[in-house]
Amino acid sequence: MKFNTLEDKIAHARSLENPPEPLREDFFSLLKKGIGSDKTYLTYRDSEQNRTEVSYRQFYECVINTARFYQSRGLEAGDKVATISHNHWHTVVQYFAAWFCGLVVVPVNLGEDDNRIAYILKNAEVKLALVRDEYSDRIQKIIKKENLLSELEVIVCDDSVESFSKKNGELKEVQVGTESEALIVFTSGTTGNPKGVVLTQRNLLEDARTISQWHNIDGQTKMMCILPIHHVNGTVVTMITPFFVGGSTVLNQKFSPGHFFQIIEEEQVHVVSVVPTLLQYLTSYYEGKEVPENNQFRHIICGAGPLTVKVAQNFEEKFDIPIIHGYGLSETTCYSCFIPADQPKEEHKKWMRDFGYPSIGIPVPANEMDIQDEQGNSVPEGERGEIVIRGVNVMKGYFNNREANESAFKNGWFRSGDEGFIKKDEKGNPYYFITGRLKELIIRGGINLAPLEIDEVINKAPGVKAGIAVGFENDWYGEEVGAYVELKEGAEQNEAVILDYCREHLPFLKSPKVVVFGEELPVTSTGKYQRLKVAHLFEEWSNVQFRE
Repeated sequence: MKFNTLEDKIAHARSLENPPEPLREDFFSLLKKGIGSDKTYLTYRDSEQNRTEVSYRQFYECVINTARFYQSRGLEAGDKVATISHNHWHTVVQYFAAWFCGLVVVPVNLGEDDNRIAYILKNAEVKLALVRDEYSDRIQKIIKKENLLSELEVIVCDDSVESFSKKNGELKEVQVGTESEALIVFTSGTTGNPKGVVLTQRNLLEDARTISQWHNIDGQTKMMCILPIHHVNGTVVTMITPFFVGGSTVLNQKFSPGHFFQIIEEEQVHVVSVVPTLLQYLTSYYEGKEVPENNQFRHIICGAGPLTVKVAQNFEEKFDIPIIHGYGLSETTCYSCFIPADQPKEEHKKWMRDFGYPSIGIPVPANEMDIQDEQGNSVPEGERGEIVIRGVNVMKGYFNNREANESAFKNGWFRSGDEGFIKKDEKGNPYYFITGRLKELIIRGGINLAPLEIDEVINKAPGVKAGIAVGFENDWYGEEVGAYVELKEGAEQNEAVILDYCREHLPFLKSPKVVVFGEELPVTSTGKYQRLKVAHLFEEWSNVQFRE
């Protein structure tokens, strides 16, 4: 299909020939449902495990008062509000109040460096920043350095809701459509400026509906959030989804492996969303320890980062908890596909273990997926290409970045930048697999190598707790393969043992040639490996020719 304009390409990528039924609810109608309900919507647990319960009625009142506050500061529909905070129930209130007023939330990841935070505030054209008091000094310095005071109002928020609310005064009713912009999430790339992903209210609600249907989440279900809510996974899966169906959620300030199962039992949680890194933490923490019983717990939702067969198998065997593996990006709101949640155990194992990579599942009703070559042609089953997505959960586009939009929507689909392939089951259902980031592919002597394939072997080597393949510059082959490794407690730094193991299980061209030992793998706040961050550690081998 040919498209005349970029706008035509984006419109095609955000539509379906057979779209799901129209949404019956919007954020306004969902909020109104809670006016008189004393049912708990949110339980907040801080880093000391202190609990705060917030009912639907209390949440509604806080949202309305915060909306009044926004309007008292002169904010109008379409204006941008930044939230600068750790996980806190106040931040959830600030999100929903913004959407009530038709404002756009710009969550700021405090893990970013000062220059990137400054870029986000400027690029997103933020009018008001809500800053937790413990981060105020840092943000004030950034604003002063970048001379942003004339463009940006800063509100310092403490532990009282009153610091960002207004109980009395006029509240204007704003007509907010589901195509109104709701969220600008800046991608956490390893190089260059981050890109602002623009999501509409419809994007958020469509993905919440999809997730609730796939995982059988209803008004009786309790979820738990341990991921940062500055990212769509934390926000959409475990905050918006339970709200959408009238369920409840437990919001943790931070993840603690020692408290994870304790909280699940105490709060009677049914479903949790995690990233693969946290599965590794849990498996490691409970090595040699008794596994707690949580009879009401159903399954783990896992995505937003590379999951290996080894990590998945070790976790499922250790805890007897199924991992419902999925895949998506900020650009597609959150999840675009999942392993079926109701599969028989052996069928589940097959798709998680038998193909070299755990399957990311089959497409959800909100979108369709394909594997395509660079020209936008579908590739045959089993052949590798780029994962592309089209549907009602696809973003509106990158904010103020036409060049990035031209690249992302090149062929009328959203191009993920991820390499993958398809295998069909006996019914013809397409199961998708991801083999790695196209831009992370190691190109050795003109041959493309998928890092995740090498990761699988590195992680099985003796003494290795966790490891990743890293492509480093090499005069002889363009790039060569290295391994960055975190050892198990008590294991010796024996490079030869690891290299020998890898060479037993991989052809020479794919095998790591050197090992660099470190204390922990570099990951983003959402658990994605940052291979490029450690590539410089291999510089001394740039002029070495490695031969069999």
